[in-house]
Amino acid sequence: MKRIYLITSLLCFLFFNSINAQNFKFAFVTDTHVGTNTGEEDLIRTVNDINYIKDLDFVLLTGDITEMGTDSELQLAKKTLDKLEIPYYIVPGNHDTGWSESGGVSFINEFGYDKFVFEHEGYKFIGCASGPYVRMSDGHIPRDAVVWLDKILEDTPKDQPLIFINHYPLDNSLDNWYEATDRLKKYNTQFAICGHGHRNKKFNFEGIEGTMGRSNLRAKDSIGGYNIVEIKNDTAFFKERNPGLKNEDTWRKIELSKKNYDTLKKYERPKYTLNDSFPQVNKIWSYHSNANVISTPAVINSKIIFGNSQGLVEALSEKTGEKLWEYNTQGGIFSSPVSYQSSVIFGSGDSYIYCLNSENGSLMWKYKTEASVLGSPIMLGNVLYIGGSDGNFRALDAETGKQIWEFTGLKGPVVTKPLLYEDKVIFGAWDKNLYALNSKTGSLDWTWNNGSANRMFSPAMVIPVANNDVIYIAAPDRYLTAIDVKSGETLWRNNDATVRESIGISNDKTKIYGKTMNDEIVAFKAIKDKPEIMWTKNLHFGYDHVPSMLIEKNNAIYFGTRNGVIYSMNAKNQELNWKFKIDNSMVNTVNVFDENKLVAATMDGKIILLTW
Repeated sequence: MKRIYLITSLLCFLFFNSINAQNFKFAFVTDTHVGTNTGEEDLIRTVNDINYIKDLDFVLLTGDITEMGTDSELQLAKKTLDKLEIPYYIVPGNHDTGWSESGGVSFINEFGYDKFVFEHEGYKFIGCASGPYVRMSDGHIPRDAVVWLDKILEDTPKDQPLIFINHYPLDNSLDNWYEATDRLKKYNTQFAICGHGHRNKKFNFEGIEGTMGRSNLRAKDSIGGYNIVEIKNDTAFFKERNPGLKNEDTWRKIELSKKNYDTLKKYERPKYTLNDSFPQVNKIWSYHSNANVISTPAVINSKIIFGNSQGLVEALSEKTGEKLWEYNTQGGIFSSPVSYQSSVIFGSGDSYIYCLNSENGSLMWKYKTEASVLGSPIMLGNVLYIGGSDGNFRALDAETGKQIWEFTGLKGPVVTKPLLYEDKVIFGAWDKNLYALNSKTGSLDWTWNNGSANRMFSPAMVIPVANNDVIYIAAPDRYLTAIDVKSGETLWRNNDATVRESIGISNDKTKIYGKTMNDEIVAFKAIKDKPEIMWTKNLHFGYDHVPSMLIEKNNAIYFGTRNGVIYSMNAKNQELNWKFKIDNSMVNTVNVFDENKLVAATMDGKIILLTW
């Protein structure tokens, strides 16, 4: 046995060192942000410089390729990168996905993928996608990417040296960093590279050596830059390169060897002990979809129906959580479905609005638009209202799918849920405006914006609430705003509570609820003349910036947080009823559909039914 062990060890040693004997170099480029003032010019200069250097084998690009993930920015980046004379491999970052007008579809259409794997000189390079997609939240390795990573690793010899590529560092800037580190530590992972932080920086991810690269943008300098990585014998050398100039000195060295990580050592992980403190809350069942879920599930005829970011619609039994049927679209679904009679209606990133039979998932009708449909629909009678990414907002007959009217004046996509109030349909778009259309004709009544030049602070993602001829919104500018529904005039704005996107309205319509960015729930009086805070309650949920609307039902207020926790508080005395942690990712707006029953979905694709 000892002889066999020695021979095996020698073979592994010779195998690894024979691989390392193959020296090679590659370019490591990140955070090009095409769409900013100098992004395109800086990338062109880098592409020309890489073509000038004759001993590079390939290029790795680690995300934030564009500034806002628009189709035009992606096309421009692709056109520039295609001028490279050596292969390149690319993954998206949060700027490519978080505000994407296609839900990430356009990135895949342009580059052919959003994750990659290839081998070079015995090394396996694995590039993973990063979110969030369409909604504001923490960084997240998409659920479909984790499922994909498992398949890749299953086909990987334990001794083969790996290099992992991601946009975010593999730390708690990703809400599910451990999904990567726990897997990579079971293999011969040499190191990981990332972007996001716009600077050269050394990392250690639970024993895995990590390296962040500088942004390709010039920033305050006259020229941008990137890194050249040389794999030479038993070391990886990182050198910054400024296009047209000589390389800087080596700033980072990583030893290459057969890695044996301590998989038993305890590291920070999400804790679920808080669930033990509220025994009245019962998890009836949970289901894990194979891709992210970034919308609110519908409850239709004892079925839980939702779509995921890979375009799959799934229907589960309300009683058991068993999958009853599924339907495939060709684009990510970020649209919260609505019911109409025995059907379910939603939009897809493949540019269609779908109507399915809720009993069996069969197609009843679909309506073709000119771009992705990420917005959520709303119903009034048999009329369906929904916005898309083609610059149009539509009213359709829910029975037939025939168009009733179309408003074509938008200069940005609609990715949120509209409000129907009196004779108006009100919604935000990524052209920085809030719109009010006549719900009967589709004619424009008014537009409103907050005056910010930065569209990231605009009312694009708001879900308005209304009472007594006043529209209330909370945009990322952290103001609660009251707007006259008839004129579109601003009545008042207040940022004392730093409410961001997450709001709700009480059942009696007298209070506007808001979730602040730090610990507190706040209630404003729903009045026209001035902002007036009625109460605030510290629930100790920490920093939070995700859009999870506050829902009141039966004298309780429900909402979710960025770290997977659902809260219930008493609407009368503001005391905590209970809280329950599902996973460690964003909770979408919950669906409270009975006196003591709700269904919730998280970004990581967890669907859960709770009772209390």
